[in-house]
Amino acid sequence: MGNWFKEALRQLTVPVLAVIAGLLVGTIFILSTGGDPIEAYGAFFEAVAGEPYKFGETLVSSIPLVFTGLAIALAFRCGLFNIGVEGQYLVGALATAWAGYAIKGLPGFIHAPLAILVGMLAGAFWAAIPGFLKAYRGVHEVINSIMLNYTGWYLTHYLVMGIFRDPKGNNATPAVLETAMFTQGIIERSRLHSGFYVALLAAFLVWVFLWKTAAGYEIRAVGFAPGAAEYGGISVKRNIVLAMALSGALAGLAAGVQTLGIAGKFYEPLGFVGFGFDGIAVALVGQNHPIGVVLSALLFGALERGGAGMNAATEIPKNVIQIVQGTVIFFVAVEGLWRYLRNRRTKKEVKSA
Repeated sequence: MGNWFKEALRQLTVPVLAVIAGLLVGTIFILSTGGDPIEAYGAFFEAVAGEPYKFGETLVSSIPLVFTGLAIALAFRCGLFNIGVEGQYLVGALATAWAGYAIKGLPGFIHAPLAILVGMLAGAFWAAIPGFLKAYRGVHEVINSIMLNYTGWYLTHYLVMGIFRDPKGNNATPAVLETAMFTQGIIERSRLHSGFYVALLAAFLVWVFLWKTAAGYEIRAVGFAPGAAEYGGISVKRNIVLAMALSGALAGLAAGVQTLGIAGKFYEPLGFVGFGFDGIAVALVGQNHPIGVVLSALLFGALERGGAGMNAATEIPKNVIQIVQGTVIFFVAVEGLWRYLRNRRTKKEVKSA
């Protein structure tokens, strides 16, 4: 219990200190522009949680980041860098939208979960491709997943402008039926929807899976030491494919919740939506732990909402918040690098002893 508490405290301390450092650096840049840091951060916190509906909108910005952060974290626990979450998100969003408008006659308690499941399966399939190539052909997952980001982008663009296009002529799919849409208004006047509860549940289930099940233990064992895992009878190839597929399923879940909770249809993708790439930063700051990912997603959601509010109220450039984000990520990454170098040095000292 003592070791668990110390490890949890260490994982929490680093991001907190990184956030403080980010705010200090942001203060320096605000002063350099002639602004008032107290006024700026006051406007920031007012935009984030000054009123209940503003806090609800902050949570809305955080919801997709919880899922994409979990997707990155789960793959990383297996030693994989799934940088293709963006493409998996797009594929999952189109699949969810199709299931939401094409499947008719179902009650809401069946239609919405079914549409989400279709999106998750699409994301899992898209992520399993680089997982399979990594496991059985030795092709690095970063290269494959980056390529599949663009493949997914162009594929969904082609489909939504073709067979899935709204007959009314909009550059989008038909609207999702009401039976599949999530309920909004958890906080009055905000768009906060029931997908918020799904995000919390997903984080809990990922934690249970990784730390309380045999399959999760195998994934973590492969990520920690693939050679030792193979020697112990664990199939490295199977777990690589499984971890990537589950990661893609979480990306598809992010897309499904966003489609059924906010968008209501799939629009022609003019570019990457950004949730997948932001998920990398969320997972990094969250130390690749489900609880940390939730807190990190809330932080990044607050930075997004607060940055816009601060800019509108004080005319301080929104780039200051991006500087804060970059500083937070930098300090967390430096801590991870220092820990890696320290462990490497310890191993060398043990071998030389």
